[in-house]
Amino acid sequence: MLFSTFLESVVKIKDLALFGEDSHAKMSPPYRLELAEKNKAKSKTARKAGVMALFYPDTNDETNLVLILRKTYRGVHSAQVGFPGGKYEDEDNNDLMQTAIRETEEEIGVSRAHIEVLKTMSPIYIPPSNFMVHPFIGISKEYLIFTKQDEEVEAIIEVKLSDFLNDSNILMTSVPTSFGVEVEVPAFNFNNYIVWGATAMMLGEIKDLLKEVL
Repeated sequence: MLFSTFLESVVKIKDLALFGEDSHAKMSPPYRLELAEKNKAKSKTARKAGVMALFYPDTNDETNLVLILRKTYRGVHSAQVGFPGGKYEDEDNNDLMQTAIRETEEEIGVSRAHIEVLKTMSPIYIPPSNFMVHPFIGISKEYLIFTKQDEEVEAIIEVKLSDFLNDSNILMTSVPTSFGVEVEVPAFNFNNYIVWGATAMMLGEIKDLLKEVL
């Protein structure tokens, strides 16, 4: 879809109600509800993070979404695909939208001056890392040249909107879990990168919203 066409329609999401758990459940790992219930009390004091689903035009004016592949490290989100974003810092002045914007600038080199936030999405709790993640949908109206933060980002992944909306890119895959076993989970396959877990759940809600207006 041409970005100019996308822009005309995507602004309508501002007036839509969020789908929340109804969307999240479609891409949820089978163990998630049980794990979330066990950590219900803990989630109330979870650390906070903000992430950005950023849409932008490529050199052909086609609409893209940017994701990142995180570095391999000793942690529960090692080598996973996610949104640019990260944990809340005091400099964000109690505004998780600013967290998402700041982290996007740091991780993929997009100036905050080029990011327009359209909508706040449903937060999602991640039990293994004890984070409450707040996603935002943003747009940049110009072609972007990304600069990855080498300490945290292994690769920048550019996903065509048409691939994101294509249901044939949803599959079941086996993944390792934080409790030491592999399980079958729903996931997205974008450019041969597998996206599962909380990121896939957030993408599911974004996809459902976009399908309402596009």
